[in-house]
Amino acid sequence: MRSEASSSSNNSNRKGETVVGDCGTCRSSCGYCKSSGRTSITHGLWAYSVTVDDYQVPFLFEALLTDLLDRGWRRSGSFLYKPDMERTCCPSYTIRLRASDFAPSKEQRRVSRRMQRFLDGTVDVEKKSVELIKDPSTSNCNKVSSSVENNSLSHNNEENNKEEEILQFLSGQIDNAVQLCIVSGQFLSGIQLPKASVKKVSQAKRKLLVEGMENLLYTSNIAFQLAATLNRAQLAEKDVQQIRVFGQSIEDTGPSPKIIAAKLASSLIQLAETSGLSIRACNGHLNFYSAMKQASLDEDVHIGTVSKESAKTCESKGGCLKNSSEHPQAKRHKLQIRLKRSSFDPQEFELYRRYQIKVHNDKPDQVTETSYRRFLVDSPLVFVPPSGDDTVPPCGFGSFHQQYLIDDRLVAVGVIDILPRCLSSKYLFWDPDYAFLSLGKYSALQEISWVKENQTHCPTLQYYYLGYYIHSCRKMRYKAAYHPSELLCPLRYQWVPYDIARPLLDRKPYVVLSDFASLQNESSPCISENVMGCQHDDIGQGDSNDVRMDYDYDDEMLDPESESDDDEPDTETSRQTVGVEDGDISNIVIRGQGTRDIQRVFGPIQRRSLESQLRKYMKVVGAELSERMVYALGSYL
Repeated sequence: MRSEASSSSNNSNRKGETVVGDCGTCRSSCGYCKSSGRTSITHGLWAYSVTVDDYQVPFLFEALLTDLLDRGWRRSGSFLYKPDMERTCCPSYTIRLRASDFAPSKEQRRVSRRMQRFLDGTVDVEKKSVELIKDPSTSNCNKVSSSVENNSLSHNNEENNKEEEILQFLSGQIDNAVQLCIVSGQFLSGIQLPKASVKKVSQAKRKLLVEGMENLLYTSNIAFQLAATLNRAQLAEKDVQQIRVFGQSIEDTGPSPKIIAAKLASSLIQLAETSGLSIRACNGHLNFYSAMKQASLDEDVHIGTVSKESAKTCESKGGCLKNSSEHPQAKRHKLQIRLKRSSFDPQEFELYRRYQIKVHNDKPDQVTETSYRRFLVDSPLVFVPPSGDDTVPPCGFGSFHQQYLIDDRLVAVGVIDILPRCLSSKYLFWDPDYAFLSLGKYSALQEISWVKENQTHCPTLQYYYLGYYIHSCRKMRYKAAYHPSELLCPLRYQWVPYDIARPLLDRKPYVVLSDFASLQNESSPCISENVMGCQHDDIGQGDSNDVRMDYDYDDEMLDPESESDDDEPDTETSRQTVGVEDGDISNIVIRGQGTRDIQRVFGPIQRRSLESQLRKYMKVVGAELSERMVYALGSYL
């Protein structure tokens, strides 16, 4: 043990120093599994200050990593915590993604397109309205008439539901036509055929189509899905059958999408007559046009550029369509993204308060300014200003709030740390009125893009950290949808591809991942088969506004004098002995009132207790890091 008087601080060349107080092993209730007991077990440090180099070193070489973040630590305000992976109820693995390797999923691309359509004014606000007016005397649609309704934003949800009812009604009519084809023997029977889905064509998309397509209202690509299914079914038959389809003899392959679309359009003639819609097959697509102005159609027109807006399903019972033929000017929106250093902002707090109460059902008296500051504003990270030498990005290193404003209204705030090798996402809160924009996913995509863009200013900046991945908590599994991701081995602190880790975590919550990564590198048949057979059926199925979040520790957890288990056996030292570096506690720099001469101030019993505590501290933070940081005793300030 070294007192500060007998040692100089061993810090990096950046300004500042890391000073922490050891809270020991802490227990609390779990915010993930919601257990009734104090089953969440972590080791805690109270951080008076932390340099970005100690939180994450700038080296690109994995073997040289000796920092808190890459040893499994996270922060909640100024409280640093690391799960006791073998004993805690929900083992938490640090998860990251190399930004340059990111491959967005279909759903993630859809989120970006939805935002762009909203900004263009073609989603949710003052769009063409369609009403389904219930007629008790008939179950068919009788006539399409023109009307314009300039609804306020409060009526948009009602209009959207009516529009969705129309889409579902048309989808049902197509499914009926498919069944007629099966009964008549024109389609194979005894196989599961896909259900139809009709999509609305936005006004903006119609402007991009060829002349004569201005009255295109809805479209379906069901013919392509039917053709693929029928073709697979025919190829699977042992004996090739001669199937009569629309007067054509088909052998080896089934009907083409063009033929199927033409047949379905023919079967829907009655719908066209009763509804006033014009229904045509165009190059395999089944299109529905407004009959108010007949379009001159070319059978070879391809409409693959039609917007693929998602349609919710609901039951539709008889009625008639009332469709607007006039198109009010779409209202465009402006999105601004601002990055600011972490500080208290009353507007942000009001948004956070509203989010916690409406989304997480917190009680109003629980969402206080004090708890907000402690959780998302306070930060021990020492700010590093831009250097202009390609080692620091233009914003600098430290803790930041990324604001999202739509038409100058604050709609979301991302709480992030920008570090030498990554952007580390802590939390996101958003306006419940804008839930339809999936701001949780959209902000994650923006943060990944930010890392890519700023690599030119800081080449070491390569990763996006999403916090902890908790496999035992299904709501947290969405993080692995940002592919290809890696999980941190809790023992050797090596990064292991998620595809290797997932089947292992399916079996038990705590795994030394690096053991199996080594087997995979040696082409072990057992682990390879398990990984290859793994299906990602539950990834990305969470709520569209899932956020990257770290747990908001309560008052007991954030209090350095909270419940401690220091008298319990040190499981980390007794069970996790492989790959743990050795160190000498005499090299730890200690600071605190009355510690200039530890040998004189502390008696034998006190010294033994302190030495035991220092050994646990060195094990949990690592030998090299424990010698770089200052160990604070009590209230040293």
